[in-house]
Amino acid sequence: MNIQATEQDGVTIIPLEGRLDGSNATVAEAAFLQLLSEGRERFVFDFSNLQYISSAGLRVILVAAKKLRASKGSMVCAALSEQVYDVFEMSGFTNILDLASTKEEALAKLQAKA
Repeated sequence: MNIQATEQDGVTIIPLEGRLDGSNATVAEAAFLQLLSEGRERFVFDFSNLQYISSAGLRVILVAAKKLRASKGSMVCAALSEQVYDVFEMSGFTNILDLASTKEEALAKLQAKA
């Protein structure tokens, strides 16, 4: 997984593509941790091109959420496919994470919190 994060209006957008599973979860986590260490505090995880997420992928998202809560940062998960949303729902993530239908909606949520 090659993660090319971008920034828009002070929000870091992390696009996730293909599969987020045991074979690449550490890459995604390392990319997030690097961005966090650079002082970034607001993130959109863009799931629009993610077809599958495993428990290892869920762990990456949970680590991100916990680290951001500890540092008073924030994140929104955007554009989850039906399959990825179902995994989030079964895992209880829909109750603990901020979700948005689109990347634009996610950006607006983070702007409103600023």
